[in-house]
Amino acid sequence: MSTDKKNNEEEVDLGSLFVIIGKGFSNFFNFIGKILTLLFHFFIEILLFLKKHLVKLTIAALIGGIIGGVLEYRKGDRYASDIILQPNFNSARQLYNNINYYDDLVKQKDTILLAKIFGISLKDAASLKDFEILPIKTENDILTDYDKLTQSLDSLIVKSYSYSQFKTIFTDYDYKFHKVTIEASKKEVFSNLDNVILSSIVENEFFDKLKNLTNENLNRTDLLLRKNLAQLDSLNKVYMKVMLDEAKKESNGTNIDLGGEKRTTKELEIFETNRIINNDLKKITKDKSEKAEVINVISNFQPVGYQVKEIPKNSFRFALFSAGLMMFFLLLKKLNRYLENYRN
Repeated sequence: MSTDKKNNEEEVDLGSLFVIIGKGFSNFFNFIGKILTLLFHFFIEILLFLKKHLVKLTIAALIGGIIGGVLEYRKGDRYASDIILQPNFNSARQLYNNINYYDDLVKQKDTILLAKIFGISLKDAASLKDFEILPIKTENDILTDYDKLTQSLDSLIVKSYSYSQFKTIFTDYDYKFHKVTIEASKKEVFSNLDNVILSSIVENEFFDKLKNLTNENLNRTDLLLRKNLAQLDSLNKVYMKVMLDEAKKESNGTNIDLGGEKRTTKELEIFETNRIINNDLKKITKDKSEKAEVINVISNFQPVGYQVKEIPKNSFRFALFSAGLMMFFLLLKKLNRYLENYRN
């Protein structure tokens, strides 16, 4: 009797548990349904709002676009020229600081100081309108630097330092190539600007000292590797001569070669060592070619600048701004109406 009673109680408990779980699922799906309904309602409200005020928003966008186009047209023709640079020895930050400084002088319209810095006339200095520097971003630069880092760290540290973490601390200064763009109202003012930009970094005492020390180390390493390669070549010749002598001795009698495996291993070791040294020499040669200067010039400024067509871009910006301003005004008006009705 007691056993039957106990089974009945367990069945009641299980039944209650299933009821609670069922209500939980039901409430959860009802909650999801309400959220989806609210989102759908909100989406419909946006469409109704846009439909109601489409004409006003279109007119505002057209007026803004026209104003932007007129303002850009009144600025007159603009010309630009680019130079692509590869800064070495962590000089990218200084390069960015210098370019931003020149741009500040342009914004302040300090034509006297600009003319003095670049050695140009006041008229040419006044024609300068904008200085900009941006990195040429490639995923390969990040991967290369991460690979160098992992090779220099302990394997345990590398496991705890992922590529995604490294990517978050990779800054614009760490990219390999950078593009400097200068805009001016005259198209033939760019010829001598690159000399000043480069000399401000190249003639820096710290970077020049670092360049000389780095190149001394590279030359020393290159010489050492070449000596090692020559020694390895001599060793290989001696080893080949020994093998030929042993082969002649074996041909004169019936000997069983028990050292064949060792010979093959030695040959492989010499071959592998030779391959490693040659790879190291390639890396050194590449480093020497890249680190020969503080800044490598990949492409110079074009003597005659290309025309910058900013009217479509400026018109689009003003059109978006005007449409957004109109939308904000209409929403503010609608909110005010809602508050008035709520108070009543």
